[in-house]
Amino acid sequence: MCTKLGYMAKDQYGQTYHNLQHPRKDLLERLGRKHAAKMYIENSKHEVKHVGYVIAGLWLNVYTVSEFK
Repeated sequence: MCTKLGYMAKDQYGQTYHNLQHPRKDLLERLGRKHAAKMYIENSKHEVKHVGYVIAGLWLNVYTVSEFK
């Protein structure tokens, strides 16, 4: 069983944001902003999935960080 350690985010320029416990709240605080729009993708099966946020012109994909065994 994997142990969830939190979240991380990566923007379109390759900048990473680590140690996020509440991704939206933590990213807004770090970037000094108050609004975030949700970002979605559509896969080949036409399923829409929430993958991150758009904050201050940055497209941030959010990932779950878990322990590797």
